[in-house]
Amino acid sequence: MFKKGDMAVYPTQGVGVIEDIEAREFSGQTQKFYVLRIVDSDMTIMVPVGNATQVGLRQLIEQDRISSVFDVLETPSISGKIASWSRRQREYNDKLKTGDLLEVADVLRELYQIKTEKELSYGEKKVLDQARRLLVTEVALAEGKKEDMIAARVEEIFH
Repeated sequence: MFKKGDMAVYPTQGVGVIEDIEAREFSGQTQKFYVLRIVDSDMTIMVPVGNATQVGLRQLIEQDRISSVFDVLETPSISGKIASWSRRQREYNDKLKTGDLLEVADVLRELYQIKTEKELSYGEKKVLDQARRLLVTEVALAEGKKEDMIAARVEEIFH
C-alpha cells in the first residue's frame, strides 16, 4: 500500500512520512512494519503492514476533496445541542479517531461555534488545537502550501 518516502495520515497523530518498512520477529513470526515519522511532532510510530487499514492509516486527502473540507467548516452547525462536555469530548474523540478529514473539520467547526458563545474549557481548547493542527497540516501538505496560509484561511472562516 505504501512505500518508503510516501506520506500517510495516522488518525489523531496527523501526517507522517514512511521512513522505512522493517521486518521484525515476534514469537517466531516475522512481520513487516511501516516506520512512520509524524511530521509536526517528530514522533515515530510502527504500524504493522497487515493492520494499516484497520488502524486507519491512509493517503493524504486528494486535492479535489479539499474544497469539501472548507465546505464543512463554512456550513453552520445545526446541532443546537450543547451536551455535557464529557459526552461531546467522547463524540469529538471518536470523530478524530476515524482519521477522516471531514470529521475533523466537523469537530473544529463545532468547537469554534461554541467558542463564540462561551469561553472554552481547557479540555475543549486542547481538542480544538488538535483538530486545527490535524486539518491545517494535512491540507497544507496536500496543497503544497505553507501551514500559516491554511491556518489563516481557517481563522478567516470563523472571524
